[in-house]
Amino acid sequence: MPRISVGKENAGSIELHYEDHGAGKPVVLIHGWPLSGKSWEKQTIALVAAGYRVITYDRRGFGESSKPWSGYDYDTLASDLDHLLAKLDLREAALVGFSMGGGEVARLPAKFGTKRVSRLAFVSAVTPCLLQSADNPEGVDLAVFDSIRAGLAADRYAFLAGFLANFFNFDVLGGTRVSDELVRASWHVGVSSSPKAMYDCVAAWGTDFRADLAGIALPTLVVHGDADRIVPAEVSGRRTHVLVKGSRYVEIPGAPHGLNWTHAEELNKALLEFLAAPVESSALR
Repeated sequence: MPRISVGKENAGSIELHYEDHGAGKPVVLIHGWPLSGKSWEKQTIALVAAGYRVITYDRRGFGESSKPWSGYDYDTLASDLDHLLAKLDLREAALVGFSMGGGEVARLPAKFGTKRVSRLAFVSAVTPCLLQSADNPEGVDLAVFDSIRAGLAADRYAFLAGFLANFFNFDVLGGTRVSDELVRASWHVGVSSSPKAMYDCVAAWGTDFRADLAGIALPTLVVHGDADRIVPAEVSGRRTHVLVKGSRYVEIPGAPHGLNWTHAEELNKALLEFLAAPVESSALR
């Protein structure tokens, strides 16, 4: 089982589990909350088949990675990703972040530079700034974050069941684009995560990435579903597109938050076109 160390907690090593498949230009896929690298199944298959080297990993606290008590802020999470890029000596890597993973994609270039990175993609991402404030009226009220934390503290098992139903818009897409079994499997992955990590990450969702996004000078793709109930497009994807100069925006009709499963064909098409386009091409705009 490939793992890298990103620090220590007391006498133990904090390790990230990762998978590394295929050959060619590297694409690093960064998962969302409360899942793991396994959630990229449909993208990994398509990207490896297209000739890319695909790396997925489990964020600290999730999946098969270590579950330390702390470190669930984006500076630390971006540092974890930077350790992975350095350990694998990746060059000209494309970073693709889903939901919470969009935070690492925004923060890593701002904090650690772009010497190993060539392109960025935000999918159903939490950027640019989810938490509502006086200078961010488009954000989500703090009461929503508090409600999520209360649900997790009271009964995270029950909370996740409702969360995942909205994650996939199961009332609309159940039986067609998403199965009972997929939701059940996602629930099992979610509840295997660290309770502390799950709770602490809710605060991280409110991180302000506006300055990070404004400083991006790499080819960037933004993909969002217009039926996203978890991170609505008007709060996230559309605003991210505006802040990242020259970014390409793809909005998928009828797609929920978990579009990397329900609308995998549409997402894969957008990713493959973006990855294949020359840097100078207008296809990146």
